[in-house]
Amino acid sequence: IADRIVKFANSLVGHVRGGLGMSNVLGCTIFGGVAGSPLADVSAIGSVMIPLMKKEGYDADYAVNVTTHAALVGAIMPTSHNLIIFTLATSGIASVSILGLILAGLVPAIILTLCNLAAAYYVAVKRGYPTHGHFPGWHVVLMAFLAALPGLFVVVIILGGILSGAFTATESASIAVAWALFVTVVVYRSLTWVHFLKACAKACKTTGVVLLLIGISAAFGYFMALYEVPQKTGEMMKMVSSEPWMIFLMINVLLFLLGTFLDMAATILICTPIFLPIAMQFGMDPLQFGILMLINCALGLNTPPVGTVQFVGCAIGEISVGQVMRTIGPFYSALGMTLVAVTYVPSFSLWLPQLLK
Repeated sequence: IADRIVKFANSLVGHVRGGLGMSNVLGCTIFGGVAGSPLADVSAIGSVMIPLMKKEGYDADYAVNVTTHAALVGAIMPTSHNLIIFTLATSGIASVSILGLILAGLVPAIILTLCNLAAAYYVAVKRGYPTHGHFPGWHVVLMAFLAALPGLFVVVIILGGILSGAFTATESASIAVAWALFVTVVVYRSLTWVHFLKACAKACKTTGVVLLLIGISAAFGYFMALYEVPQKTGEMMKMVSSEPWMIFLMINVLLFLLGTFLDMAATILICTPIFLPIAMQFGMDPLQFGILMLINCALGLNTPPVGTVQFVGCAIGEISVGQVMRTIGPFYSALGMTLVAVTYVPSFSLWLPQLLK
């Protein structure tokens, strides 16, 4: 599925300056809509694009930065399991529907993709990377799209099924997995028994960890409420400032710092009971807060000392984290602009949910 998505993305934007970087961003975004996981995104697309970009003369740090930052959009795509984790974490605090959260993430995902494309193009021009031929024509684009379509249909199943009321979010995930299995086994004929068993083992491991975290977070949330931690934290923040914009800035900074040390699911489940009541107290909608939290957590995935997404990208690119961090500025700026937009312009995340309510 990843190979065909990369070919489709390359047929669209591969001819512009720094075309492979642009194709990388677009491919990660599209695959993020299928996989819904930044780590899966950088592993699948990165294993194809990073070696190819290095072979074509792109610097390794550029290839890794483009891939790892573009992969982060998977955290807020409709297929992201983190959306479901956040809705579970809000239990007893606010009423958050998974459909509303899915819709809230679509516009920020588009904004983040556009910012990543701009950052990739800016660095490509600054470093003088070449163009790669000419636009191949819409016929080639159409053929590449049709080849990738069976895999892309996963997104249609999830969004179409939920919006039409045909099935719930949980049911849509099961149907999407069944469809992806059908595509890789019957249509593409690329899934072997070895890969299938590895995928099952990884899914069991991930599910077990998440279920354990959910159980722990329920107890954690109970004690947070019992000892009035959100209220006391809010009072401490008010001592610094009573302005909503400053409170939201402090929440962003704290979530980002925690996200650099904790797993994404753990950050969501632990921090939601603390910060969501504070954000709501200062007028932030729970859906807006959910997307804000996921973007901060995603940024943490690409920041040492833990930075799992960045470490995977560096391993594929055979480059040190230090070398990548020295040139990360434009890509951090892209994510930062998206975070600022989501934090201080509520309509970016709330327009679609309100439109389709």
